[in-house]
Amino acid sequence: MDKKTVLVGLSGGVDSTAAALLLQEQGWRVIGATMLIWDPSLPVPTGGHDKNACLAPEKEEDVKQIRALADKIGIEYVTVDCREAYRQAVLENFRSEYACGRTPNPCVICNSRIKFGVLPRAARAQGLAFDKFATGHYARVDQDPHTGLYRLKRAKDPARDQSYFLHRLTQQQLSEILFPLGEMTKPEIREIARKAGLAVADKQDSQDFYCGDYNDLLRFPNKPGDLVLQDGTVIGKHEGIWGYTIGKRKGLGLSGFKEPMYVVGIDAKNNRVIIGPKAGLYRDTLSAENPTWTQGQPPAAEFDAEIKIRNLHHAAPARVKLATDGQSFSARFQEPQLSITAGQSAVLYQGDVVLGGGVIL
Repeated sequence: MDKKTVLVGLSGGVDSTAAALLLQEQGWRVIGATMLIWDPSLPVPTGGHDKNACLAPEKEEDVKQIRALADKIGIEYVTVDCREAYRQAVLENFRSEYACGRTPNPCVICNSRIKFGVLPRAARAQGLAFDKFATGHYARVDQDPHTGLYRLKRAKDPARDQSYFLHRLTQQQLSEILFPLGEMTKPEIREIARKAGLAVADKQDSQDFYCGDYNDLLRFPNKPGDLVLQDGTVIGKHEGIWGYTIGKRKGLGLSGFKEPMYVVGIDAKNNRVIIGPKAGLYRDTLSAENPTWTQGQPPAAEFDAEIKIRNLHHAAPARVKLATDGQSFSARFQEPQLSITAGQSAVLYQGDVVLGGGVIL
């Protein structure tokens, strides 16, 4: 009987490599695929930029090293050109969100639209045939025994869980995905690579989506405006609202205040950045637009859930209410939360199960 085939997104890091090794051990025929996303029109960062970031200049040497890694573990290997789709879906969204005074999460868009969308489709268009698509994400997928619907769940290791970044995946995508690392810890993963004699066993994790300064991607002309207190008092100037995020403290150029001051709001309409004490960063409500639901629909028009407002945030209990048109939802937390930021994702959980999420307004 022929082996079933799995396409594994291979980045050259320890997680994706270990995922390929585990699937091999389980009897799959494994094909490794690296998606090419670097836009050659971007300036090449110089200096001490993060070479392990997802978006970085793709040199022939990088692909050569990943190909050598695939050869060493005995799997087929291909590259897949996703550059134009990535530019349209991720980079243009990144720029438009910052221009509106919001702080986007490009990894959420990349996962749903590119990594789990364009990459497998483009691989098939190149003539590859495979039964499943896998990555080295720390998350889990199973089927609800009562409904038969697929469920996205937190990883077993809460310190490594990446379900936040995957919450926009659809039922179709979840039905085709394998997450071999979902039940494992990082030390266990490194040991798998170490036993296979792979140098990537001790490779540093990727820390950001871009290897250089965000201004390389934004390339906005200066647009001066006012720094104001919460009562509207002007206390300084800024060169562009995109240089500020909620909770920012360093680099504000302020002095003479009795307590530390932070960015507590961004008024894009009036081109103002609002400054205040830390107490001004706490809110007990949020609203979010463009919601998606991993099981195709929300659990109810109004329901209780735990919400993460950013990846490293500890999910907090809240009451969620859908808008009548279903295009947005609001939530009220049991306790005020720090730095709820427009443009970030509000991801909803019930226990280990991801319900879905939306973009914070």
